[in-house]
Amino acid sequence: MSTPNIGPGPHAQQRRSQRILLAVPILVSGVRTNGEAFSERTLTLVVNAHGALIQLREQVVCGHMLKIKNLATKEDMNCTVVGVSPAPPSALEVGVEFPKPCPRFWRVSFPPSDWSPRGPEAKRMPSFTAPAKPVVVKK
Repeated sequence: MSTPNIGPGPHAQQRRSQRILLAVPILVSGVRTNGEAFSERTLTLVVNAHGALIQLREQVVCGHMLKIKNLATKEDMNCTVVGVSPAPPSALEVGVEFPKPCPRFWRVSFPPSDWSPRGPEAKRMPSFTAPAKPVVVKK
């Protein structure tokens, strides 16, 4: 039996925004399929301007609408579940997406859209030369 080639496709390196490994304390709330409300405290695993990857014990499915509250800033944001993967021991890794990009929600700075770690400016080390004489500021 042969193993199919499941390597990354041509768009694997094209991201809408930079991903950052960041544990932000959040409160996730939503409504179960039976109509009951739920809320769960958890942390983000990865954040970006378009959403996050979070770990949840609550069972959710793609398309599920959730509200995330950033416990550090008390701000909240609606989002949609866009991916669900099992994660040990009894939780899910859940990808959520905001209705529109909101990089300020996480309170981190994301690189500009045209930034590339492969670009020549990313590989340059800034040169530093100490001043020949100490600078004296007169009042």
